[in-house]
Amino acid sequence: MWSADEIASLCYDHFNKLPKRGKPEEGREWTLLAAVLQLTHSPEHKTVHKQIVSLGTGTKCIGKSVMSMNGDILNDSHAEVIARRGCVRYLMEQLYRAVSGQSSAVFQPGTEKGQWMVKPEVSFLFFTSQTPCGDASIFPMNCNEVQPCKFVKETQNKELERRGSKRTADSDLEEHPRIKTRVGHFIFEKSVDGEEQKSTTENKERSQSEDILKRDLHRTGAKCVPDGPTDPLQPGLLYHNTGLLRLKPGRGDSTLSLSCSDKLARWGVLGFQGALLSHYLQKPIYFSAVVVGKCSYSHQAMVRALNTRCAHVTGLPSGFSTHPPKLLQSCLEFTCNHTHTEVQHTHAQGKISPCGAAISWCAVSQQPLDVTANGYKQGVTKNVLGTPKARSLISKVELFHSFLKLVAVTEQTQLPESLCGKELRTYWDYKQAAGPYQQAWTQLQLQAFPLWCRSPRELLLFH
Repeated sequence: MWSADEIASLCYDHFNKLPKRGKPEEGREWTLLAAVLQLTHSPEHKTVHKQIVSLGTGTKCIGKSVMSMNGDILNDSHAEVIARRGCVRYLMEQLYRAVSGQSSAVFQPGTEKGQWMVKPEVSFLFFTSQTPCGDASIFPMNCNEVQPCKFVKETQNKELERRGSKRTADSDLEEHPRIKTRVGHFIFEKSVDGEEQKSTTENKERSQSEDILKRDLHRTGAKCVPDGPTDPLQPGLLYHNTGLLRLKPGRGDSTLSLSCSDKLARWGVLGFQGALLSHYLQKPIYFSAVVVGKCSYSHQAMVRALNTRCAHVTGLPSGFSTHPPKLLQSCLEFTCNHTHTEVQHTHAQGKISPCGAAISWCAVSQQPLDVTANGYKQGVTKNVLGTPKARSLISKVELFHSFLKLVAVTEQTQLPESLCGKELRTYWDYKQAAGPYQQAWTQLQLQAFPLWCRSPRELLLFH
């Protein structure tokens, strides 16, 4: 009904039709792109209508020292996060239409008081032009790829040999009895066919020890969260551990923004609608598929990062489940990525750098385009910082105000039970009142992500 290349082509075409504002300078700047597509199935005509409902670009995050207590600054402007927040804005408007008696392309009444459900013919998929940062981007390089670090000296080879290090690979293994050995978080296996193969095994292990230094990993700039396991930072395949939560680097200081791999994994359990919308939804909304554009990619690493880490989570409230998306890759490359920018670059343009702006576009009736830089609207002057004029339309406070308008238009008899008879004032209050969502989040933290860094409460007390 659709292909990964078709999805990528739709996203790239949509980006190309957007105004120039916020786009990278050709040959000097690069960026990443992500989008959410709404699929509307028509069994009668055996067709699927594909609509981009949110699109985002961006590569930046702000440090925790400049986070706002007013919810008016975007902490995380990576393309994947921008696209998801734009989709929440779209869903907020669609739910407003449904609640106020207008037609909605997404929602229909649920079976419980004040609850709504996504129409059975509607589903959502996620596209990203690049492998998500963090765990999904850690995997062995191919032999013909440029190595990010130099080979180590012979003395280091011998030292790792002495420690008994083994080789890792991202390839199929032979089908016969094996012993598993863990190096970092990679699993290595060796044959155990008998004592007579001892000499062969020793030679093979020596070769594997040398190979582990000669081969290398794709690296991620995301750092392990504090107070947990860290990366060995050893040469070659021993540089990273896998399966760990990671924080994105910021501008000058550390951030509280988890990697996009971690956030996609979280959305696969809690849904991508967030806590506020969950008040009105009978079930969370999950991505049916994640499509990645042409880039360095490992299906194994994607499965590990997005699906496997949360597959064992149980005890979730009704409606919630581990919901691993289908994972696909396109053969089509984003022309504003780092690779294309390097090809187009000339010496006179100076150093290649990531684009400082982030674009958000979503299928809403008013102001669909929103361009930001450093977490605020692009081009704002210092004297309007802290005012509504400087806010991104997908900032926490703006989405919260959209939610409050939704609550205001809801008839008292149709108000969700979670919002009835409670003294709710702040953003924090409304998020915490979403009981089943918070219960699911607690189970996810306890069983899979105990080290997840959450924003301090004082940053969520705005209204």
